[in-house]
Amino acid sequence: MADGILNINKPRGMASFAVVSLVKRLTGVRRVGHAGTLDPIADGVLPICLGRATRVVEYLVDAPKTYHAVVRLGETTDTFDSEGAVVATADPSGVTQGDVERELSHFVGEIQQLPPMYSALKYEGRPLYSYARAGKTAPREMRTVTIYRLELRRFAPPVVELELACGRGAYVRTLVHDLGERLGCGAHVTELTRLQSGPFTLEEAVGLEEFRQAVEEGVWEELAFAPDRVLESWHAALLGRQHSFEARRGRLLVLAPVRQEFANLAPDTPCRAYSEDGEFLAILRYRGAGRWHPERVFLPL
Repeated sequence: MADGILNINKPRGMASFAVVSLVKRLTGVRRVGHAGTLDPIADGVLPICLGRATRVVEYLVDAPKTYHAVVRLGETTDTFDSEGAVVATADPSGVTQGDVERELSHFVGEIQQLPPMYSALKYEGRPLYSYARAGKTAPREMRTVTIYRLELRRFAPPVVELELACGRGAYVRTLVHDLGERLGCGAHVTELTRLQSGPFTLEEAVGLEEFRQAVEEGVWEELAFAPDRVLESWHAALLGRQHSFEARRGRLLVLAPVRQEFANLAPDTPCRAYSEDGEFLAILRYRGAGRWHPERVFLPL
């Protein structure tokens, strides 16, 4: 079984699930999952986790992501992107670069977003897009999301280009729709590229044709990153034989800090743990008083 993470450059027009299915079929690996859905209209970085690396999906989903968005002013669509039907139009000729930059400032930091109806979020067991396609709406709640950075990259009305870094759960389509509302002319996304997801960048991403070729040559596993690549910004612990034995059994560990900076960690601080042979062993979570709980174990008995 291959355990690792592929940094795939998803092509536009292909669903994220279709990429997962293709990787499964080509590699024969059964446990495969992606870390953060990209809409079919979008392209760019789509991390694909295989084998035991599927156990770090949640941490990768939590990691910040960076996008480049091409936006058309003056048209509002029902999906908030160019895949949908135009439901309203307005003249954007009076919108200036200063107007856009001023309104963008309102979307930086923690903001409130209403998830779009055309999304995979579920209500009563059904995805919201199934209601939308049937001409219905479903109750949705505002959610708090974080936009770390939002910049205007190009102003060529009626087209503008944006680059943003955001946290988990943020919808670029919704941000663009809300921006259009504030500008008074409406807006929707025409192109969307994910430039980065956690530690994975577009420059390092592998196209599907390159991946197919690697499979045919029997070298595709050389393209995979180790599961702990996602956790490189965390603290690390090298466990001795006895502690490694206890961690593999999920037992609470008591570890003495080797440096003063580790003596006053906040509860629930995560840590990646390695065996004395340097193998990635487990994810530990701090419980206070020097105690660490094995949250995920990657090297079973």
